[in-house]
Amino acid sequence: MSRFENHKKLYLNFKNDAENEVNSKPSRTELYFLSIFHLIECCAAKHRVHINKHQKVRVVLENNSNIFEKETENVWRLFQDIENKIRPKFTYGFSGTDNDFNVLKEKYYKLEEICNKVLLDES
Repeated sequence: MSRFENHKKLYLNFKNDAENEVNSKPSRTELYFLSIFHLIECCAAKHRVHINKHQKVRVVLENNSNIFEKETENVWRLFQDIENKIRPKFTYGFSGTDNDFNVLKEKYYKLEEICNKVLLDES
């Protein structure tokens, strides 16, 4: 399996588990985070780029702005919001609220929409 296929499979597996309401919100938060990271990796792989670590998303995307073009900054900012502002509330403490979880999902689905456009683009 290629890296693209690996990332796509992980994206879908993590998304499926994230959307399972039986799982706790802390678990679902982490799963949404992992899912969107692997979807961003799918987009990078389409351009023969490998991010490798979630901490490198901004740098790699800025250095390869052809992946998301005009959406580059939006992608890394949305991702960093999930990674650094929302995720810690659920995975390192108990301060995450229902509103935080809803914001997480809004950011996730916006990133997913941007990524899917990149993946559907035949150029």
